[in-house]
Amino acid sequence: MTAKKKVRIGMVGYKFMGKAHSHAYRDLPFFFDTDVEPVLQTLVGRDQNAVRLAAEKLGWLSYETDWRRLMERDDIDVIDIGTPNVSHAEIGIAAAKAGKHVLCEKPLAMNALQAKEMWKAAEQAGVIHMICHNYRFVPAVQWAKKLIQEGVLGDIYHFRAQYLQDWIMNPEFPLVWRMRKEVTGSGTLGDLMAHSIDLARFLVGEIREVSGLLETFIKTRPVGEMSGGLEAAAIGGSAAEVDVDDAAAALARFENGAVGVFEATRFAKGNRNGNCIEINGSKGSIRWAMGQMNTLELYLENDPLGIQGFRSITCTEGVHPYAGAYWPAGHPIGYEHTFINLMHEFMRGISGNGGNPSPSFEDGYRNQVVLEAIEQSATAGAKVAITY
Repeated sequence: MTAKKKVRIGMVGYKFMGKAHSHAYRDLPFFFDTDVEPVLQTLVGRDQNAVRLAAEKLGWLSYETDWRRLMERDDIDVIDIGTPNVSHAEIGIAAAKAGKHVLCEKPLAMNALQAKEMWKAAEQAGVIHMICHNYRFVPAVQWAKKLIQEGVLGDIYHFRAQYLQDWIMNPEFPLVWRMRKEVTGSGTLGDLMAHSIDLARFLVGEIREVSGLLETFIKTRPVGEMSGGLEAAAIGGSAAEVDVDDAAAALARFENGAVGVFEATRFAKGNRNGNCIEINGSKGSIRWAMGQMNTLELYLENDPLGIQGFRSITCTEGVHPYAGAYWPAGHPIGYEHTFINLMHEFMRGISGNGGNPSPSFEDGYRNQVVLEAIEQSATAGAKVAITY
């Protein structure tokens, strides 16, 4: 057998998303026959002992404590960015200029201007670039896209999205980087609603105008640091002001005339990761929720009277996108597989099969423009038109 070309990954960041990305790179060749093979070359983190331990646990061949070293190395082909948002642009632009392909966690940057600079740098360098909106790569969501494209739902009238969590409701939960504007750019808006906006653009189309509302329920918190996943620990005894949103809501109008309703919050008690959407068209509707990620609910108006209603489609058949790479029909996949599916497209792009995959940095930029418009609307108390 001919040996596959190795694509050597340099990943910056090793906690929640670092774990998800590491797993995806390692398992990708097991499920997909790609023309190239990812190699977990180097993991980067500022804490030498912590990054060394993470590299050993996650399967990386080596580690660094300064991401700039990756740009100088000839044995790194890809830069994977899983750091707090404040450093995305600096690392991503440097990677593109160094001729490295780039995968970046969402949101792409701190603001639309930075996001556009990242997109233009990647395009000018001719490297493959993707933003990690992994929920696009759920087979049920991909199947929903196919149904919409084929006109099964008819003209689209409504897109409705909720992204509900509850992990920071305790007033004593520490003020971590995800709640500091200078590090994250925005709160729930960029962390959660960014996913909903991406699904809206992917499934329905571009957004033309928005009206937004933002709210911060707990104004001060003890200072702390993330300790893995969505856990955190307080450091010292000081408190500081929360300057990002705890909850975000938006009304939107799409270019095709559809209307959208978006809600995202970290204050919905009992919701650990309540990501769900509903789309209504002239011929039918679909529903999808992350809690039952393998299931797509579909209603069709042309079903005979008496048996009309939402049917549940278990999207694990070979006909469903990506599902055939995994288990026999009826055997569900999980959250981690959405990253494997995304990495599959990323590697296909790098191997030269099909151009630059989506969602690209352009998608990240357009997403950021919508988020910024929602924030502007919330501040001004007026509708804001989307201009790219």
